Amino acid sequence: MTSISPLNNVHDLGSFGNFEGKNSNEIITIKELKNFKIFQVVKYKTSKTNIKEYKIFDLNFPDDLKVSGNNDTRILWIGPNNWFLFSSSEKLSEETRKNLPNNEFAITDLSHSKAIIELSGKNLKEVLKKGCPINFNELNKNQSINSIFNGIAITLDFVNDQPATVRVMSLRSFGESLYHSVTDASLEFGYKAI
Repeated sequence: MTSISPLNNVHDLGSFGNFEGKNSNEIITIKELKNFKIFQVVKYKTSKTNIKEYKIFDLNFPDDLKVSGNNDTRILWIGPNNWFLFSSSEKLSEETRKNLPNNEFAITDLSHSKAIIELSGKNLKEVLKKGCPINFNELNKNQSINSIFNGIAITLDFVNDQPATVRVMSLRSFGESLYHSVTDASLEFGYKAI
């Protein structure tokens, strides 16, 4: 079976907007992240276990808007007793089954239900401010937050501070609308779609 990415019809490669005469670090870089394994892990209300007893790929489950991660996998706290696992590793399913008992946690495979756009560049927070009601000055590397962008529910994962890099995730069905909103907001600074 062939997998078609959520942004297959809209993600055109190239440079757009006000990019002429600018250095590459002055424009926004936009790319679609594909082929990630994504699981939502929710601790049952009846569970007596402590999440600190469990790890995935030697990563702890964070709390309070935090993210733990390595080169292949990121674990995002998205609410009380609720996490997203993102991994480029094909072994995420096996690792999750092995380390999280199904009588303590509900585990849902969301791998084909999310659109993920990665943005980077020094004006990244200015782009996000155009559609998202969050104080971005208080958010840094390895933090995550749920919000909206021009009316679309999103999850933001702040991957890096230098260069500023964030992953913007939405439901697949809103992916194209989100992409158009993000690229429109980026035109002022110029952007390169890779």
